[in-house]
Amino acid sequence: MKIKKIISGILIAVIVLAGGLAYKFYSKIYASNVIDNSAIYIPTNASFEDVVKLVDPHIQNMDSFTWVASKKNYPNLIKPGKYLIKKGMSNNELINLLRSGVQTPVMLTFNNQDSVEKLAGRIAAQIEPDSLQILNALLDPDFLTKNDLTKANILQIFIPNTYQFFWNTSPKTFRERMLKEYNNFWNESRLKKAKAQKLTPGQVMTLASIVQKETAHRSERPVVAGLYLNRLHNYWPLQADPTILFALKQKYGEDYEVKRILNGDLTIDSPYNTYKNSGLPPALIGMPDISSIDAVLNPKIHDYYYMCASVTNLGFHEFSKTLAQHNVNAEKYRKWVSAQGIKR
Repeated sequence: MKIKKIISGILIAVIVLAGGLAYKFYSKIYASNVIDNSAIYIPTNASFEDVVKLVDPHIQNMDSFTWVASKKNYPNLIKPGKYLIKKGMSNNELINLLRSGVQTPVMLTFNNQDSVEKLAGRIAAQIEPDSLQILNALLDPDFLTKNDLTKANILQIFIPNTYQFFWNTSPKTFRERMLKEYNNFWNESRLKKAKAQKLTPGQVMTLASIVQKETAHRSERPVVAGLYLNRLHNYWPLQADPTILFALKQKYGEDYEVKRILNGDLTIDSPYNTYKNSGLPPALIGMPDISSIDAVLNPKIHDYYYMCASVTNLGFHEFSKTLAQHNVNAEKYRKWVSAQGIKR
């Protein structure tokens, strides 16, 4: 009887010990370990040590994480990308997510970038490649030549919008996607409208970039576009002040600040000087958004050939059909500018 009690006691102890060990292992694998909702960005070619550093601020017990990761062979199955982790996740759930490669896409946005360098910086802030890698891909001579592009007009293939990308998208994949989006943007309807204006898609983008810089008000853009098209179709010089500002910045640098275009500026020697040169400038002066592009394709039909900044409705313009009326508006504006103490 005594021996039976001893055996029973040993069995109970073994069962308790086994249960304890089972619970310990179960907890390591399935118990909650993630302490917050967050995004983990795992770089390309990251080591397991890199992942540990990224995960560490978001979990309660690192030892259990590394143990489960080892058992599931995660150190040899690391996949880069953006992963959304949720509070209450177990090590098993977390490692399964990271090991799966099922990323959460980033919603990449850009608009109104004045140069390809600024665009590269904007994109680099949202996906893994740095700005130099993106810039080199966009300005790759083979890519430019193949698609009849140059550094001067590369901005035309970027239609400002929000696009879904994986965070670890390569620069080449990014540029090819943008080219595809550009080609899709120029559907049959838009191509037909461009042809009606006797413009190529590239010329539409160039004129749209001037319209974009001329007015910040979307409601006014079809009127401005119509004015420039009137001049263009009747062989008048565009005489667009934004092109003068662009030429000045090309000559003196991006930080060159101008609040007032002076008569002397109108003589600057530049292919972008639309006072001296007829027709459109050789390329865009900035990135137009869709409203400016569609304003060129759907211009307001009118007889305006002149415009001047309004002094009664700031931010908008006064439009006129004759030079005499324009001179009246221009004189009002000159007096207003002088009264504000704006000399340059």
